[in-house]
Amino acid sequence: MLDTQVIIAGGGIGGLSLALTLNQIGVPCQVLEAAPEMRPLGVGINLQPNAVRELFELGIDATLLDRVGVAAKEWALVGLNGKEIYAEPRGLNAGYRWPQYAAHRGDFHMLLYREAIAQLGESAVTLGARVSAYREIENGVAARVSHSDGSSTELTGSLLIGADGIHSAVRAQMHPDQPPIHWGGKLMWRGTTRAKPIRTSSSFIGLGTHQQRMVIYPISATDDNGTALINWIAEVTMDNSHGWQEDGWFREVPIDSFIHHFEDFRYDWLDVPTLVSGADCAYQNPMIDRDPIHSWTNGRVALMGDAAHAMYPTGSNGASQAIVDARVIGAKMIQHGVSAKALAAYDEQLCEPVSQVVLRNRGDGPFGLLTLVNERCGGEFDQIDAVISQDERDEFMARYKQAAGFAMETLNSAAATISPDTRITQV
Repeated sequence: MLDTQVIIAGGGIGGLSLALTLNQIGVPCQVLEAAPEMRPLGVGINLQPNAVRELFELGIDATLLDRVGVAAKEWALVGLNGKEIYAEPRGLNAGYRWPQYAAHRGDFHMLLYREAIAQLGESAVTLGARVSAYREIENGVAARVSHSDGSSTELTGSLLIGADGIHSAVRAQMHPDQPPIHWGGKLMWRGTTRAKPIRTSSSFIGLGTHQQRMVIYPISATDDNGTALINWIAEVTMDNSHGWQEDGWFREVPIDSFIHHFEDFRYDWLDVPTLVSGADCAYQNPMIDRDPIHSWTNGRVALMGDAAHAMYPTGSNGASQAIVDARVIGAKMIQHGVSAKALAAYDEQLCEPVSQVVLRNRGDGPFGLLTLVNERCGGEFDQIDAVISQDERDEFMARYKQAAGFAMETLNSAAATISPDTRITQV
């Protein structure tokens, strides 16, 4: 007898979204999370309307999301001289049926965790437990689980889903010859500052060029003083011919170790050095991803989220895609049961198109407009229409949205991934 129907390796955004989805359709599951305790980590993320739609259909509505973020109103790109290249409304302001949210990643993750515990019970999520390997068994899969106390156990289920991130042990076994993590040369520094929002009460701003760029957006509503928690990301492209030379991928650094790259980013509407210097701390990490793989499945085992398609954050859709992965897996189980056939159908629908998004993001994703402007005028201009036409800008953005799965007309008219109150009938 199997221990559970679905083993989920990883209790991050993707793994918890899958657990909530499986509970919604009536499939028992067990989440195994390597961290010994759940605590809010990270800074800002964006949840695109296609992902917010799925969250709403899980019962995670605007009332809950407003507690961990703020609905986005605008997305804008600005050249080196502080002049606008492109701007558009986002979410409900743009005509989507669902909002886009800018949220604190850690707070959003904890929201999902609380919902999972409330709906599935505390025993459904085991902390301090990492899936280190798996093997096929009759009618199922057995996962070897390494515990934080040094012990190991085995858990059996009909299916195993690797939601264990960019360093996924499940992926490493499934694709033992995969290339190492890819670093394209971009180095990022992240932080948050309490300050007044820029342009609107919730604008996402990309500023600079592909060589030197700031990304700035609020991740909270304004307080009584008119200030919000502003998430910022500073990026510089460096020589990566020798690969990543530092120990580890993520560390806290002093602000004065990188602020000199952005001393000239001062405008009448924004002073970047002042904004960044107002942060309590800053974290450095390289912008990394993994080369796409030909398949996310191996029989009764599948990958999702960063384990399947770790991507540069240039398109603001890593977390969103993990949520969509979870919902598509659930939909395929409704069609094909808790089976390898369901995983194969999920792989067929998403692997190739999402792999193309990984490559698009490696090429700067929607920030590619900054690259075009830099190539044509060095990032400085008097009239943007003399550099790149409005039609060309609009077409560039439309292609990216279509590829990333949140083109407005397509999304607004699409049927629900999982129809309300649908429960699984096959096992």
